[in-house]
Amino acid sequence: MAENVTLARPYAEAAFQLAKTAGALPAWSSALSRLAAVATSPEMEECIGNPRFQPAQLTQLCIDVAGNGNAALSADQQNFVRVLVDNDRLTVLPEISALFDELKHGHEGIQDAEITSAFALDDTMLKNLVADLERKFGCKIQATVKVDAELIGGVKIAVGDEVIDASVRGKLAAMATALQH
Repeated sequence: MAENVTLARPYAEAAFQLAKTAGALPAWSSALSRLAAVATSPEMEECIGNPRFQPAQLTQLCIDVAGNGNAALSADQQNFVRVLVDNDRLTVLPEISALFDELKHGHEGIQDAEITSAFALDDTMLKNLVADLERKFGCKIQATVKVDAELIGGVKIAVGDEVIDASVRGKLAAMATALQH
């Protein structure tokens, strides 16, 4: 996995620079997300590993599938796919997409927050929690929410490298550790 991130980083940075220069960060983010989904589909993985596919055929197949419908790939995005195929890097598209989004969020002053709750959060609770996190971290927060009943109660929040554990399970574990010392 770490190797894939290392391979993907220069491509993500190049795509980010192209997108930023063109003022097309959202379009590139969307395109890379679609391309990553295409590259990880079992059918496409089979095509990528098939030596009978010529690079031009593989490129066109990827462009056609990812650019299906109203979201056709731009000329720069199509050229990006060609470069990935030519360098045998289609398989790292998920990492390229994730790294691109990190760069995009950093540029836009957005941080990802992973909120794990013991129960489902309603819209009002989530909005209030996100607003509190935005005040605490001084930036825009993009939250993803997971439910984990094993927390017993409360929430666990990860923003960047910082983790806030306000769960009952976390407090019990801290109490157990304190009692052992």
